[in-house]
Amino acid sequence: MSTPSTRRARALVLLPILSLVALSACGSDDGGSAAAAAPATAAATAPAAATAPAATDPAATDPAATDPGATDPAATGPAVTEPPVDLSDVTLRVGDQVNITQTGLEVAGLADTPYTIEWSAFTSGPPLLEALAADAIDIGGVGDAPPIFAAAGGAAIKAVFVTRSPQVNHGILVHGDSDITDVAGLKGKTVAVAKGSAAHWILLKALQDNGLTVDDVEIAYLQPADAQAAFQSDSVDAWVIWDPYSALAQSQGAKLIVTGEQLGILGLGFQVASDGALADPAKVAAIRDFLGRLRQAQAWQRAHKDDWAAKYSELTKLPVDLAKQMLAVDSVPLLIDDETISAEQAEADAFFAAGVIPAAVDFASVADDRFNDVTTAG
Repeated sequence: MSTPSTRRARALVLLPILSLVALSACGSDDGGSAAAAAPATAAATAPAAATAPAATDPAATDPAATDPGATDPAATGPAVTEPPVDLSDVTLRVGDQVNITQTGLEVAGLADTPYTIEWSAFTSGPPLLEALAADAIDIGGVGDAPPIFAAAGGAAIKAVFVTRSPQVNHGILVHGDSDITDVAGLKGKTVAVAKGSAAHWILLKALQDNGLTVDDVEIAYLQPADAQAAFQSDSVDAWVIWDPYSALAQSQGAKLIVTGEQLGILGLGFQVASDGALADPAKVAAIRDFLGRLRQAQAWQRAHKDDWAAKYSELTKLPVDLAKQMLAVDSVPLLIDDETISAEQAEADAFFAAGVIPAAVDFASVADDRFNDVTTAG
């Protein structure tokens, strides 16, 4: 049985690692200042054309090739073609989380873009979207909740691309020696969560499904690394979090009492672009190409799990075995359609009803389906 002192010791060991780690599919924090790392620039070396990159292997263009259970939208028709645009003078400013997207393109051989990418690294979703609203970046990847919180705050943004990652290991953690065994046991307890994150939705949905409200628990809004330290030191009773934090905590004895998957949460992740970028035809062409590369990079990762796990381990300093466990769940592209919008609308309505966001959000006004042809490209 672990003690508060041993948990504190573990926290001191893990914090340097965890400060490097977040997943762009689901990461977000408490909405603090948008402090990005110094941008890294990928120079344009490919021919200046707004065409999709060539696939490096069959799996790069067909999700079903490596995930037979996935619904492949590719069967719905060919990509919509547009007049070529000279992208040689275009700079696309991309927000990333812990360089995961940038690294994913590089290892899949898809980083040679016909435009310049200026990368900016963020710890999580809300500060990334703050930068987007402030015109510091053009596009970036976040989980399902950050676009709702940004829209509720009046940000001029659009969700332009969506993926699904089953929430099998994202959920509510309690200490291994805790007497809390289910969500009902959280009543009167202190729960750490990143405000405006995908984890925030897991907490709200879990409470609602069990007849509780946010007033029945003491919520500590903490960014992931701070929440990890609080959890390890027994300052909070529970922690709502995503991988890799969840997997790491469980390897140290923590236990999950409910997962996002058990709550019926789809686990949507979005690429979100600013209205300003979407009003610029050249940047629209670059975004179209960029999203095509993301789709192919996801397919490459599904087809090369061991290679991707090794690279992920190198990037995050996590053990390879733990990286393989985390990456066993596939992310697959979805269309921005009525089903996606309905899922996000239900989430937005729940946040508003709970008094967590200041204004109601019509997610259909945030969704932009002009790039659905990228998802259906075969």
